[in-house]
Order: sequence, then C-alpha cells, then structure tokens
Amino acid sequence: MRDDVLLNYINGCWTPAEHRSLLPVENPSTGAVLGFVPLSTATEAHRAIEAAAGAFPAWSRTPATRRTQPFFALLELLRRDEEALARSITEENGKSLADARAEVKRLIENCEVACGLPVLQQGDKLVGASEGIDGEVLRLPLGVFTMIAPFNFPGMVPFWFLPYAIAAGNTYVVKPSEQTPRTMDRLARLLDQVGLPAGVFNLVHGDRVVAEAFMEHPQVKGVSLVGSTRTCRAVAETCARHKKRCQAMGGAKNHLVVMPDARMDEVIRNLLSSCFGCAGQRCMAASAIVAVGRETHDRLCERLLEACQRVIVANPLDPAVAEEPMLMGPVISARAKTAIETLIETGVREGANLVVDGRGVQVPGCEQGHFLGPTVFTGVQPGMVIHQTEIFGPVVVVLCAATFDEAVRILNDHPYGNGASIYTQSGYWARRFKLEVECGMIGINVGIPAPVAQLPFGGMKLSQFSDIKAQGRAVIDFFTERKVVTERYWPEP
Repeated sequence: MRDDVLLNYINGCWTPAEHRSLLPVENPSTGAVLGFVPLSTATEAHRAIEAAAGAFPAWSRTPATRRTQPFFALLELLRRDEEALARSITEENGKSLADARAEVKRLIENCEVACGLPVLQQGDKLVGASEGIDGEVLRLPLGVFTMIAPFNFPGMVPFWFLPYAIAAGNTYVVKPSEQTPRTMDRLARLLDQVGLPAGVFNLVHGDRVVAEAFMEHPQVKGVSLVGSTRTCRAVAETCARHKKRCQAMGGAKNHLVVMPDARMDEVIRNLLSSCFGCAGQRCMAASAIVAVGRETHDRLCERLLEACQRVIVANPLDPAVAEEPMLMGPVISARAKTAIETLIETGVREGANLVVDGRGVQVPGCEQGHFLGPTVFTGVQPGMVIHQTEIFGPVVVVLCAATFDEAVRILNDHPYGNGASIYTQSGYWARRFKLEVECGMIGINVGIPAPVAQLPFGGMKLSQFSDIKAQGRAVIDFFTERKVVTERYWPEP
C-alpha cells in the first residue's frame, strides 16, 4: 500500500480503501501533488454506517457529561496543533494563513460550544399540566448521522455538525471533499486519540458514490451538506424520498449596502477582506456592492479601485509574504479558474464595465498555480448573469440604487438569501435593514456577518434547503428528537 494514499477510518481502525481509483490532491498554488485520495465504494460507506449503527446503542446510553469528555480532550489537541492545522488548510486549499487561522479558531469555538451539550440538550418539564398530571419533553438522540463536506472550509464546516451530533449521543460518518481531504484526515487522527468508542466517529473518502450511499442507507437518520444550490436541492429531494432529515446549506450572493453616511475608510477596509479573502471562495463572501446615491457610488468605486492595487496575489506559504494582511491565494483548481474566467467574459458581453481585470495574473515560481487577481465590475444592473450567479471567486459587482428602498428591493428580488450587510451610522436605516431584508444572516457595519459558534448559521431562499440551521443551540434540534411524556401516578393503596 502506498504511503501517500489517504486511509478511511471505520470502526476505530485506519483501513485502506478497496477501490483502486485515486485522485491527486493538489496544492493549488504550485500544482504540486500532496498525496492521493481514494474513491471508496458504496460498500465501504455502508460498512462505516453499520459500524456507527452498532456503536449507537451503547453511546446513546452513555451519560451526557461523559459524552462530552472526549471533546474537552480534543480541545487541548486542537490548541496544540492550531498552527499546523492552519498550514495544512493553506497547503491544500490555497487560502491565506490569516484566513486558515481564522477557520481553525472557529472550528475550536464550535468544539467549545458542543462541550455544553449537557445543558443545551436539556428538555422541558411542565408540572401540573392537569390535575395530578405532569408533562415533559425529552431530547433524545436518533442514531447515525452523516456529513458531506465542502472544499472551501475543510476543517470548520464539519465542526458545525460533528461535535454536536456526537455529544448529543448520536454516531457519525464524514465524507471530506475529495479536493481538500487532508485536513479532515488530520482531525480524524486527533479524534482517534481522545477516547471515543469504536464506531462513534467514522471517515470515508470518496465522491458522489459515497454521498449517495449516505442518503440511501436505511440506518442513516440525517445528512448535513454545504455545497452549491444545485447539489443541495438534489440532496434535499433525495433525503425527502428516503425520509431522512437534511441540512443543505447552498449558494450565496451576499450584498453589502453602502449608505451616504457610511464611514468610507472602514467600508473599504472591510470590503477588501470580505470580497477577496479566501479568493472569494466562501459562502459569506461579499460579491455584490450596492451604493445608495450616485455620489456614494462614485466615491466608493474610486476608493475600491485604488484599494485593489494593494492586494498581494501570491503563494500564501511564501515566507516573504505569508504574514501580509492583504494577501490572496489561488482558487481551488484549474477547472474553477476557467469557470470564473468564463463568467468574467459573460459580464463583459452583458455590457458591465470591467474596471479591474484579475485575469492573466502570474506569480513567479508558481506557474502551475490557479491564480486570479481582484476583479471588479461597475455599471451592473439587477438581473445580469454576473449579478444573479454565485461566481465563487474574487469577482465583485457594483450596483447603484437611488434610495434605500431600491437597495432593499435589489436584495429581496435576488434568489439567494444567505447574508447581507449595511454600512451606516443611522440606527433608523440599520433597523429597517435588519427587519426588511430577506437574508438569514445580517450585518451592521461588518463585512462578513458570519455569527459566532454560539449562534445559528444559515440562510434563506435558495441559500438553504432546511429549516434547522448549523452550529450552536439551533443544531441540537436536528440531532435530537423531542419525545413528549405525559405522566400521572396514583397513591399506593
């Protein structure tokens, strides 16, 4: 067995995949092959699910305080390896070290919150529901849950779900993205050290074959997914047919509204990070800017174009620039780069003004990397393809609205509703914005309105195909079933 091929982790054992098909795992900055990921079979996915199902009865009966002990131990390992994990993410994903470090910190935050499951999972009691009768609501684990992870946050996103599910008494199987599987492999090796019983946590590498096995296996109670809207719709429909719970977090086109009273220095500083951090490959990236008023629009565009020149496009592990605050790495693959460039050309054909063109960027020594520079369109009209489409790259479209009400209409008419922010010093406009805009996550004077781990994460409209959001107290409803007990006792004769 080659030592550069990742292993599955099933029932407490590291196991070579049976399938001989392998995909290279590439460093998107250099094109260097970091290793190989196997495309596991449905049979292997079933084996992991059955191991999880076998571990569930004993794990679900384990006292709640003991179920959280492995995660207290995991926190120590995560803090010890924090920098190594960040570098692993940067190496296989291409995001800057600053962005990777932020991802690991949010991963740790979710683990910290999950340690509170003995409190978060508490039910409710109604004493005296009727004469001599009490009512009680119990939150009980259901069984095996699975997760299909995305490439863009290979460490953080699985931890929106995994620690909560296991600490609540369920068992778990994860399929990492085949593009960025090495980070989850590292995390699985830490989980292997913290005393979880065999089968409680499992990892299976692969492609859609494994994902489909998750959705179809009768012992799986629910599936969590972060991916494109097209994929999320298909997963939600499949899970519905198989009567499974589903969390499917889909695409986004996050808008930032800039009011005339906004503090422009802070707006520009936020925009650079929000628009170009992670090379725009995150579901909370700001990709559409709506300036209210022509004067605001012109001032914003002038400052934004100037600021784009300060963004350094480079290999994020190059020691000469690794700690630069305005560093942007590559997009994930040649295929992604081509798709982004095609949409840039679409914007040009639509008549938008390409005022900053990030195509053709060359990074010395990284000729095989997948680099794009900051790209900005002005003169964009609602309904243009580049406005309607999640480009998932460092491409920003700027629109102009005459009034606040027009800006809100632009946002609410858009099919996506993941996140949106407004920049203003006016409490009146801020209040109206957070009440009227149809988005799941709202920011006031922040570029990335991603909530901390204690709060739920999730969007609206085509950005989410589920009722229950990720992370925090909200996700407990996904991983537990409410059982209602009505009880009465008569006195002994």
